Amino acid sequence: MLALLYDIHGNLPALEAVIGDAEQSGAQRYLLGGDYALFGPWPEETVQRLRALDAVWIRGNGERWSARPADAPDDEVVQAAIGACREMLGEETVEELAALPEAYVDGHARYCHGSPVSDVRSFFPEPADDEPDLLGDAIEPRLVFGHTHLQFRRESVLGGLELVNPGSVGMPFDGDNRAGYALVADGGELELRRVAYDHEESSEAARERLPGFGETIARRISQAAFVT
Repeated sequence: MLALLYDIHGNLPALEAVIGDAEQSGAQRYLLGGDYALFGPWPEETVQRLRALDAVWIRGNGERWSARPADAPDDEVVQAAIGACREMLGEETVEELAALPEAYVDGHARYCHGSPVSDVRSFFPEPADDEPDLLGDAIEPRLVFGHTHLQFRRESVLGGLELVNPGSVGMPFDGDNRAGYALVADGGELELRRVAYDHEESSEAARERLPGFGETIARRISQAAFVT
């Protein structure tokens, strides 16, 4: 059994809840889809916990931005979060995470962060005009991605390819506070899952541990929505 964990964003209690649920369900291996630490109140602890797993790691835009702040939006919250994340993780870890591969292919599925062509452009529950372009050269039966923090699965507009967003472990944006992830059985059957945890604890920790921008992160966790 393989567990797919995306967009953890330094939310350690959410991660622990998901790992517990995954292990109880029989997961033995993990695919980690990027955005591990940035914006969250426990960046270092989250990375340390992930390192204890038998896992394949890929890079998200969060890892790229943390190593190269100039590549990130010139936004007060984003830049403040990058500064805090870099300080708490340390340069060595920041560079190590930024050097992770952009994608992983196991023969039956392709795993990326945003899409095969970008780590910041992704798919949505409803098809968009740019979807054919975002698919790039993906030919595998299943394409797994994150970035939007919206859990869903559907067929691509071109047909013959399943699109899967396991959802965000640490910061869902679909109005459901529960941590989101997915399980893949050895035969390929996939299940989207949600796990309850004390999201208000994480929200309050953001306020306490992330001065200056923590209130914005706290509201995103509490409301399960992208609020500014």
